[in-house]
Amino acid sequence: MALTVPLPDAGATERLGQLIGRRAPPGTLLRLRGPLGAGKTSLVQAVARGLGIPDDAGVRSPSFALMRVHEQGRLPLVHVDLYRLVDVDELVDLGLEDWFDGDALVAVEWVDRFPDAFAEFGLEIELCYREGDGQGRDAVLAADGDHAAALLEEIEAVLMEEGTLGG
Repeated sequence: MALTVPLPDAGATERLGQLIGRRAPPGTLLRLRGPLGAGKTSLVQAVARGLGIPDDAGVRSPSFALMRVHEQGRLPLVHVDLYRLVDVDELVDLGLEDWFDGDALVAVEWVDRFPDAFAEFGLEIELCYREGDGQGRDAVLAADGDHAAALLEEIEAVLMEEGTLGG
C-alpha cells in the first residue's frame, strides 16, 4: 500500500511529522528518501515534536555525527544520516541494528544509499518536489511489514478525517 500526502508548505510537513510522532509505536523504522532540500530533516524534527521531544533538544541533521539519539520523548528517537557513508561496513560500525526491535523510533535519512540494508521492513517516506510547482512537495508513504502497514493505515485514517487527502 502506498499513500501520497500533499505537502504544499512547511506547515503541512510539520503536521505530517507530528502525526507520525504521536502515532508511531515502539520499534518503528522510518526510511527517508528525497533530494537535498526536500525536507527530510524538517520532517524528522516534526516527528520529534510529535514524540514530545523539546525543541531545545537539538534535533538536527546528523550529517557529520552520522547518528544522534534523543531520549526526552515518549519513545527514544534515533536519527541517522547516511549521506556521507560510502561502504556498507561503515553502516555496520554504527551499530544501528541494536536499535531495531526495541523501544525507539529510528529515522534514517538517505536510506537509498544502502537500499538492501533496510528493504524488508519499515515505513518508507519519499519526499519529492511536485512537477511544475516551485514550492509544493509530496510525501509518498509505503509500508513494508505488518507493523508499518498498521501505522500507515492510522495515518491515512487521520488525514482523511481532517480532509488533508480529500474525499
